[in-house]
Amino acid sequence: MSDRRKHFIVLGCILAALVGVALLAVPGSPAHRKLTLGLDLQGGLEVVLKAVPPKNHKLTSDDLTRSIDIMRNRIDKLGVSEPEIRRQGSDQIVIQLAGVHDPASAAKLIGKTAVLEFYDFEADLTGPSVSGGLTPLPVAAPSLYDLLSASATRTLADKGGASQWYLFDAKHVVKAGPTPTQKELLNSKIVQKPKADGGLGKRIPKDWSVLKVPQNTVVVSCDVASGNCLSSQQVTSTTGFYLLKHREADKNGENAIPEMTGGELKLSGTRADIDPQTNQPVVLMQFTGKGKKIFHKITQREAQRGALVCQGKTDSTSVRSCAQHFAIVLDRQIQSAPYIDFVRNPDGIPGDTGAQIDMGGGGLGDAKKLALVLQTGALPVTFQTAERTDVSATLGKDSLSQAKKAALVGLLIVAVFLLLLYRFLGLVAVIGLGIYAAFLYAAILLFHVTLTLPGFAGLILTIGVAADANVVVFERIKEEVRAGKSVRAAIAAGYSKGFHTILDANVVTAITALVLFAVATAQVKGFALMLLIGTVISLITAVGATRAMLGLLGGFSWFSKPRFMGAHGQQTAKWLQIDFMRRRYLWFAISGAILALGAGALGVRGLNLGIDFKGGTQLSFKTPVAHTTGDVRQVMGTQGYRDAVIQGRGKSTGNGGYKSFQVRTKALSGAKLTQVTNALEARLQTTAPGATTVSSSFGRQIAKSAIIAILFSLLLVVLYIAIRFDLKFAGPVIVAMLHDVLICVGIYALLGREVTSSTVAAILTVLGYSIYDTIIIFDRIRENVPTMRRASFATIANVSLWETIRRSLATSFITLLPVGALFLFGGDTLKDFAFALMVGIASGAYSSIFVAAPLLTILKEREPEYARRKDQILSKGELETAFEQATEQAAEEPAPALAPVPLVETIDGAGPAAAQAKRERRRQRRRARPHGRAR
Repeated sequence: MSDRRKHFIVLGCILAALVGVALLAVPGSPAHRKLTLGLDLQGGLEVVLKAVPPKNHKLTSDDLTRSIDIMRNRIDKLGVSEPEIRRQGSDQIVIQLAGVHDPASAAKLIGKTAVLEFYDFEADLTGPSVSGGLTPLPVAAPSLYDLLSASATRTLADKGGASQWYLFDAKHVVKAGPTPTQKELLNSKIVQKPKADGGLGKRIPKDWSVLKVPQNTVVVSCDVASGNCLSSQQVTSTTGFYLLKHREADKNGENAIPEMTGGELKLSGTRADIDPQTNQPVVLMQFTGKGKKIFHKITQREAQRGALVCQGKTDSTSVRSCAQHFAIVLDRQIQSAPYIDFVRNPDGIPGDTGAQIDMGGGGLGDAKKLALVLQTGALPVTFQTAERTDVSATLGKDSLSQAKKAALVGLLIVAVFLLLLYRFLGLVAVIGLGIYAAFLYAAILLFHVTLTLPGFAGLILTIGVAADANVVVFERIKEEVRAGKSVRAAIAAGYSKGFHTILDANVVTAITALVLFAVATAQVKGFALMLLIGTVISLITAVGATRAMLGLLGGFSWFSKPRFMGAHGQQTAKWLQIDFMRRRYLWFAISGAILALGAGALGVRGLNLGIDFKGGTQLSFKTPVAHTTGDVRQVMGTQGYRDAVIQGRGKSTGNGGYKSFQVRTKALSGAKLTQVTNALEARLQTTAPGATTVSSSFGRQIAKSAIIAILFSLLLVVLYIAIRFDLKFAGPVIVAMLHDVLICVGIYALLGREVTSSTVAAILTVLGYSIYDTIIIFDRIRENVPTMRRASFATIANVSLWETIRRSLATSFITLLPVGALFLFGGDTLKDFAFALMVGIASGAYSSIFVAAPLLTILKEREPEYARRKDQILSKGELETAFEQATEQAAEEPAPALAPVPLVETIDGAGPAAAQAKRERRRQRRRARPHGRAR
């Protein structure tokens, strides 16, 4: 198959894919999908949960912290929804969700206590739940009122006291409860309601009832339709009720009821599945070592009891009627009650095989939700939903319009820059970027990515990566054209030689993104997912789309003019041909001075931590007429709180305004709080704002997970570089990354700019860019090592930097263009975010050239081979000559194969093949001398 035909096929596939993208984006098409925006861009659902500790348990800060971790874990498993979870006051947790398709079920799932208990069902039944006779038989009560009003229940409660209290109306409907004491029941809202509202006013009607749950017992319900209600013939409603024993273990740690809890469950082995026998969804469970023994003991006792009841009968009908049951109860509701077949398992069931929960009438989705709750563990305390409210975007429509304007301006400037720098090649690059943007948009839709501000950070970085992939190849093509090759040969050689460089840089970036996605919280997952998707797509478009376009254009005569491609003149301007390695200590001194200034500012002033990391004050208020979030932000700005997070609450009016607002800002003292509330009342006619304290757990969790992910990704990057390059190449990469982070943090401390959760995403963007740029330079150094066999490593590094500095500067400038537009046009809410990116990108470009390459030179010059060449000092003219010779040698060499080059063949003098060749040359020289030795 000819190359031209291959290029036509590739472009045809790309055009077909673009048609698919159009179908996804066009409203009304069968494949149309909507873009899911995050909470900061579109608003969402806010759930306020209030902690209700069990009796005789004092609520602690650790209870809320652990609950936040569990809830965040559950929400992360729902998808990339990028939630905001924070403490509010002393007993509340606020959760804000975006991109959740079923807010009601998500809110219910978040607050589930997940109390999992395993009962020996018949043995643990008590009160009216057991029929008379020689053998215990379960009896389900048709209602909670019937269960608690039965004489057997009242007798137990009168003898042993009560554990819970309920209030029923004349129709036997629960009006209040359960409460741990009768006093709390009588002080509940329904009882204390004012008479003017038609309530009780501390007076209970005579036909209402106060009923008790006996001490050391619990009420367990069952769904009749699911088949989990045993002996439920009298139940005409949808739910039946049982009374089960419930007691703590004795001094020896035995005789506890329930016999097992979720603590004996191995969470890693819990999952949803399909039962191959019934083809119905189930939840499979695996037990711990202790749980296996308990499970075997319970089922053994049930098997022996069932055999005794049946008195020798072994037919299937008798077994089912006599068998005893093992009840699996979640949050006091029976999920499954499998019987123990004493004929097949006369000694019970070994716990090694685990157990399963049959979902009954539930589907696979219900099984997955149940498995999710069990996997993430139980909340330490119960939570009640105190409030559920729709909230507006934190950035507001004004900030969104500013961000869109900045993005469009930035992309337009990038396109113009590419056209000016690369002429017709730039046009090809712009078309490639358009294809990249379309594919990236389709990936966001297909993978249901929730797009937030950190996601935009990933987008900005991938735009630079996508443009850089083309820049790397175009610079290679121009090198080959300047060396005298035809345009078609130059295109083939440029893509062949540039492929390894692009691949290495993208693999390292992808490693960072994968680790971040696997380890970090959802706030950072969105960034990581965007970075990963963008990196893969940029590789496809650069190697596939632009390669096919240039391959077809290479056959036309008008395309073969060097000036038409911007390939005339010198490869590197004279003023850029600096002896970088000779001035290495000057570059280190500059970096050291900046780092020292930052460290001094960090020690004296510290970081200006925002509300995400430091906590603060939350104001809630209403206005008589609708206002936009921009109106509220303007008032807060005049008071010096431009960074306040502002959200409208409830339904918006036609012009995007709200009558209820929530403002989160830095901690306000008494005087400042009064000043701010007075300003809000004067400008917006607000009612007296309510102020509560907001914790910093949200930001701390993001920072903690990001740090863990960064450290783990650094380890993988070191391993990859050691395999593909050399272990000595890994050290400078890590140092350059740390250099960029410290520079960014130091400048933030020096200028006093606020650090928010978005700053963390910006710093991650900086890391990704720094790695990418450094790998590009190191790849050229590795390539020049075998072609400059007699040069010192400093010379090799200088020549390599000269060959790549145009690309480094072009890429940095291309990436800074959209970020600069974001800084200029993005508004107050985006300026700090854009500032972090600008500092980091500039630092990343600097460290790749002036820190990483000189450090590598110092390390490599300690090797014996390069130590011998170290004293070779070249003049500037000799350096330029070495540069020209290296370029000519590289152009004369055949294009390398796409397979990775073995390390032993790329590092001069480091591999056994090179060493063997040197030894052979020495032997030949000795043989040529008289008597084999010099005279």
